[in-house]
Amino acid sequence: MAKKILTPLELKVMNILWVLEKAFVKDILKHWDEEPAPAYNTVSTIIRILADKNFITYKAHGRTHEYSPLISREDYQETFLNNALKNVFKGSVTSLVSALMDNKDISNKELEELKKLIN
Repeated sequence: MAKKILTPLELKVMNILWVLEKAFVKDILKHWDEEPAPAYNTVSTIIRILADKNFITYKAHGRTHEYSPLISREDYQETFLNNALKNVFKGSVTSLVSALMDNKDISNKELEELKKLIN
């Protein structure tokens, strides 16, 4: 399981890779949902960083590389939440859930789903 927390840009690339499962840099840029999309070299640099952090692997195809995740979204979510629980909420699940419940953006449906999970 990954022990590192991703930067927002790294997470953006990982989210695209989790959906695509395998991709070249050009594919990642095609699926970028914000304008303007970053430069090819920027995404390529982020990819190299993710590979150094052991989040992704690659296969060489001539001079290009096809990238795929080494860690699942679920494993990363677990790492992220454990980190938040430990470092932001001082290990208190109650504080974490309380912060979720106080969130103004949470829908009534989501609140009901949380209540079911707790019961």
